Amino acid sequence: MTKIDTSRPEAVLPTPSHTVGPFYGYALPFRGGEDIAPLGHPDTVTVHGYVLDGEGNPLPDAFVELWGADPDGNVSTTDGSMRRDPASGEHLGRNGVEFTGWGRIQTDADGHWYARTLRPGARGHSAPYISVCVFARGLLVHLFTRVYLPGDEAALTADPLLARLDQARRDTLIARDEGNSTYRFDIRLQGEGETVFLEFQ
Repeated sequence: MTKIDTSRPEAVLPTPSHTVGPFYGYALPFRGGEDIAPLGHPDTVTVHGYVLDGEGNPLPDAFVELWGADPDGNVSTTDGSMRRDPASGEHLGRNGVEFTGWGRIQTDADGHWYARTLRPGARGHSAPYISVCVFARGLLVHLFTRVYLPGDEAALTADPLLARLDQARRDTLIARDEGNSTYRFDIRLQGEGETVFLEFQ
């Protein structure tokens, strides 16, 4: 048995850290995770993009979780986003009617993700936004950010978070309008153009 003298800090070796992935293949992905909006809802928007590493390479095994308010700015209290078949236990996905505001998407082989959700309404003094949580290889802790949708410049200008950022950093939080209710939002984990990430305390 080896004894370590803990009175000498240089003698204590650090414990190796562990990343949050990639080991998502079982249980975490679920059918319909990208379909957050109820079927045929008129306020449905598509948000999509890529998760990129510090060199700009796409990550094919990241997870993106989204959650947001409904078009009136109300946060849903509907339970659950997955259903199971009571006989087989198989995942059935969403019921296509209730809006939970939450979804989970795994990036594809090209690092791309997409979700269909409802355009969120404003809450408090903030411009409308969708909250994002990112899990990816190499991350010791998952990351939080926001997707602001363009269209109301006055609300974006008055938003307390966006107002604290310089223009270049601010732009990493605002999706690009591609028309037809589709918005592009790439998530850059580090390096040039790194997305602004939030810390909750």
